Amino acid sequence: MHADVCFLFCVCFLSGALQLHSQVIQTGSQIRSRRETNRRERETHKPGSTLLMRSPDVTKAPVTKSQQLLKLDDHDFTMRPGFGGPAIPVGVDVQLESLDTISEVDMDFTMTLYLRHYWKDTRLSFPSKRNQSMTFDGRLLKKIWVPDIFFVHSKRSFIHDTTTENLMLRVYPDGKVLYSLRVTVTAMCNMDLSHFPLDTQTCSLEIESYAYTDDDLMLYWKRGNRSLQTDEKISLSQFLIQEFHTTSKLAFYSSTGWYNRLYINFTLRRHIFFFLLQTYFPATLMVMLSWVSFWIDRRAVPARVPLGITTVLTMSTIITGVNASMPRVSYIKAVDIYLWVSFVFVFLSVIEYAAVNYLSTLQERKERTQRSKLPCTCGMVHPGQMMYSSSYSDMDVMTTGNYGMSELNGDKQEQFLMHLVLDNDQGPSSSSLYIDTHAIDKYSRVIFPGAYTLFNIIYWSIYSR
Repeated sequence: MHADVCFLFCVCFLSGALQLHSQVIQTGSQIRSRRETNRRERETHKPGSTLLMRSPDVTKAPVTKSQQLLKLDDHDFTMRPGFGGPAIPVGVDVQLESLDTISEVDMDFTMTLYLRHYWKDTRLSFPSKRNQSMTFDGRLLKKIWVPDIFFVHSKRSFIHDTTTENLMLRVYPDGKVLYSLRVTVTAMCNMDLSHFPLDTQTCSLEIESYAYTDDDLMLYWKRGNRSLQTDEKISLSQFLIQEFHTTSKLAFYSSTGWYNRLYINFTLRRHIFFFLLQTYFPATLMVMLSWVSFWIDRRAVPARVPLGITTVLTMSTIITGVNASMPRVSYIKAVDIYLWVSFVFVFLSVIEYAAVNYLSTLQERKERTQRSKLPCTCGMVHPGQMMYSSSYSDMDVMTTGNYGMSELNGDKQEQFLMHLVLDNDQGPSSSSLYIDTHAIDKYSRVIFPGAYTLFNIIYWSIYSR
């Protein structure tokens, strides 16, 4: 019995000694921590000291979680800020990174841009001594309210995700929010190609809220026309960028109401030099090549016929190649007018030779018929003894007498003399008729180039405005 009491007394004594020892250790640690803090403060406020200490900021405290600081669990972010009150203003500005492609066949354009939204949500306000903002990536966007902006008349669009999603959210202590994303969008552009390729196109990218009408969300350009910033290096191989500007209007939907809509308008003028080299110059050269046949002898059928056919087929190939790269519009384009008029000129040059050849054949047939009616001239030494018109020289007579053989004198080969014998009831008389079967070629050498030159003057004066 005495031994048990002694044992209990020893146990109580040891436990008390251990508690006292731990209290002494804690007190010593607190004293050392207090001394260290006082020493740092003295060094900080010591004159000439190079060590600068920042005052603690709760926004930068590592032990503070952003969700706890923003109090995300205390609010319902499925509703817009100020629900039930006036429309929340959401400012927008855009920085255009690149204008990638413009397609006449698909009637669309593709551009990459930085789209930024500005609004105020008091539910996201937090205390900060230095008014410092907090920046987050796309993971926080799923937990708060953001404007539901979309691109009207867009065909395809995507947010860049290399190496992570190109999203940024910046929250200020007073609840102001900046939301930025990098997106590539392909949108419609209704082009008028009636002046192609001497045309100027105006396209627009339209931005609108999908769910919130103008009673809930007021979408506006934050800095007016300066809200659109473009890179000076933006250029297109086929177009010259003339102007970028912004506008805003109200859009009405019969089922849902009125919405604020923002427009990014840009005007493009097409470069003509490429089409001059690929379309206009080849077509003009083919037309000029078809005129060569006017200087070729009408009896050189193997030379004139293939030349005309070759130019016609070449013009057909040019027209087919141009139309293959264009949309099937239901109206006539400027390039169609030029190519088809050129094709008509080439085709008429072929018809011109057919007319010359036909008239020449017809004339020869008439001459043979008239010769068959002449009396026999056997034994006549000189053909000048026949009755000829006094308007022709001896050389004309010699040339006529040797028709069908090789003519020896330049333009004399183009003249024929027909002796017409009238019927006996009209009395014995004779007359002469001069017909130049190459008159069509002579006139064509002037009419064709003159008409085509006049067409070019009218064409370029109309479509080059």
